[in-house]
Amino acid sequence: MKPVFEITKAAFFDAAHFIEQGPTDHRYRKLHGHSFKVEVSVRGEMSEEGWVADLETLDVALKAVAAELDHGLLNDKPGLEVPTLERLCLYFAERLKVQFPGLSRVELSRPTIGERCALVV
Repeated sequence: MKPVFEITKAAFFDAAHFIEQGPTDHRYRKLHGHSFKVEVSVRGEMSEEGWVADLETLDVALKAVAAELDHGLLNDKPGLEVPTLERLCLYFAERLKVQFPGLSRVELSRPTIGERCALVV
């Protein structure tokens, strides 16, 4: 049996959002922002080149998706009208899965407030 590896890259972005669910006076309804960290992992056997995937290619692709969201209003992006951590994980997965079919995990966190969510693909 061949060994299976998992490689991971991280990127950061800052964005604003609001969530209209819940009581009318809830703080989530107010426009506010967060600093986000996103980590994606690709799993697979080592290729003839000696890697699961090119880390630089993964880095460039991940940072390109993060740049789509950086310093913007998440609610304005299709699919993120209700911008929960879960939907953000799906947003990254949908954009990276085609180029990286071994995508195995997407983790979004807001480190300054100790929150995170992981999508296991």
